[in-house]
Amino acid sequence: MSGNTITSTAAEATRTAPGAASRRTSLALSGAVRELDLRRGEFELAVQLGYVRTVPGETGGRRVTRAELDRVRGGEDFPDSLRKRVEVMGTRDGAALMGVSPARFTRFARLGLIVPVKWYLNRYQAVVWLYLAEELRQFATGEANAPLLAGRTPQGLRDQLDGGLDLRPRNWRGRHLGFRLRETDDLWAKAAVVASHLDPAQVEETVRDPYERAELYRLRPTQAVPGSPDSPAARIAARITTADDDDEIGWLRADLAQALVEARRYRPAPGAPSAQPAGPPGGVSARQGPPMRADPTSSRGMFGWLRRGSS
Repeated sequence: MSGNTITSTAAEATRTAPGAASRRTSLALSGAVRELDLRRGEFELAVQLGYVRTVPGETGGRRVTRAELDRVRGGEDFPDSLRKRVEVMGTRDGAALMGVSPARFTRFARLGLIVPVKWYLNRYQAVVWLYLAEELRQFATGEANAPLLAGRTPQGLRDQLDGGLDLRPRNWRGRHLGFRLRETDDLWAKAAVVASHLDPAQVEETVRDPYERAELYRLRPTQAVPGSPDSPAARIAARITTADDDDEIGWLRADLAQALVEARRYRPAPGAPSAQPAGPPGGVSARQGPPMRADPTSSRGMFGWLRRGSS
């Protein structure tokens, strides 16, 4: 066989190999990070916020098409404009940006007027909340917020703060849930995302079938926290990621029940009977309620709101 024939045969094999076209027209996330000249954390946030769209990979995971990379790179003042949109700040820098004291900034966050986008534990195991700088600028320049920025906090809000109100964990959970739902098209994985913010006892009461619970736990996303599962850091992470008041638990359970109805229509859980009741399991009522955010966009239940936002 001649050398030209061998070369031609190899080229043909490349063209016809399964997934070859996909690899030529899309990149793994690590490659997309380099192509967009972003830090890993900046890229992850850009994906979560929908500034960079991903597609499912043929062998799992997510990829970024070359067309999408070209679209993002073609934006005005790239990459600085994209970096500005995903810039995050902690309390001290955020307060300076808004022209208020750190104590007032923290009050805004506890009241849900500004919503954290990320968090981490510092060396002292203290929770550090991070906020989108773009949202802080918008809040600081909003005319309706001027009295809050300079005046005395209204008595009703002070009473809530004195009563221990702190909506930062709950509002982060609502936002993070939306991020996670946009990362997958699999209906069982979406249900697992909702279940990940419920205590295991709540999941067991809502999902009576053990095979379905096993599938949810298999697909459950994890929060990257250093240390062993029973370490202080893991316990802090569990408190932040798990719903802890009755109304939040109620609408998460209702949304999980609805997610299960849709997932069962998609496919049964491995090992579970194919025929499942088409209704909320465990006697869960369809009580719904919006997340406690400063800018709720719907009152029809969080799962539906987030699903619309991911379209």
